[in-house]
Formats: sequence, C-alpha cells, structure tokens
Amino acid sequence: MSHGARVIRTGVSSGGPAGPPPAAASSSAGSDGELMDGAYFRSCAGMLKVAQMISLLVGFISVNSSLWPDYSAYSYFQIVTMCDLVMILFFYIIHIFRIYRKLTCVSWPLAEFLHYLIGTILLLIASIVAASKSYNFTGLVAGATFGFLATILCVISIWSSYKVSCITQSTSK
Repeated sequence: MSHGARVIRTGVSSGGPAGPPPAAASSSAGSDGELMDGAYFRSCAGMLKVAQMISLLVGFISVNSSLWPDYSAYSYFQIVTMCDLVMILFFYIIHIFRIYRKLTCVSWPLAEFLHYLIGTILLLIASIVAASKSYNFTGLVAGATFGFLATILCVISIWSSYKVSCITQSTSK
C-alpha cells in the first residue's frame, strides 16, 4: 500500500495550518508534464542542499590548495567531502527532476535520511581529524571550518527529514 504523503517532501512547515487541497497544491508546484520542479529551487530543503554543496566545495578547495603536514588526514577529508558533495547533488537532481515520482520502488526519504546520517558522521570525523592536524595553516583551518559548517547543515537536514517523516506517518493513520 503506497502513501503519497511519505514520498513527496516539501519545504512547507508541517506544524502550521492545513494547506490547500491536493489538486491546488500540485498546480502550484507545476504539472506532472513539466521537466523541472521550479518550486524546489526556492524551498528550504533545496536551499539547504545548495548551502551544503557550497560549504563542502569550499572546504575541499581550501584543503586542496594548502600544504599538507599529514597526507592521510587530508586525503580522507577530501574523499569524504567529495563523496558527500556527489551524493547531495544526486539527491538534489532527484528532487529537481522529480525522479522520485517515476522510481517508486525506492523509499527516497529513507535513502536520503540514511545518506545524511552516515555522511554526517563521516564528515564530523573528517573535520575533527583535519582540525587537529592543521598546525595553524590557514587553508587547512578554513577547510576544517567549512567541514564543520557542512556538518551542522547536514544535521539540520537530518532533523528536518526526521520531523517531516514522523509527522507524515502520525497524521496518515
């Protein structure tokens, strides 16, 4: 049995008053025939993903352009930031092009939640290691700082994803 509410994520707070009926909500977000979801660009979840990607990219570039006193710590930081960046971009594209509507065999909210959970833990570890091995090199300190910023943004995504899925499940019964 499939519930449409657990598949579609919006940037609208679920704690507020009830929104428009489903027919009006789908017309405001665009019709099914449109290729891209323009409302996702301006949603909180979309802007949060863009902020995560920017902070990960700046952290990667900062570490990449600096001298490394410890090769293994910073190569691990670079691998984690790039893998996280690619996965966030993957989920961003899935939401922009509404791929989640075509591939219903995958639980997209669960997949995104697990990605954020695992990616945030790895990013936190990488940022701690990078910060502890920075030796006051400004580029490495900046990279670790942007790593911590991306970690905070990922925690916010985990919290908002959990909040949306719990509220959706409790109201659908």
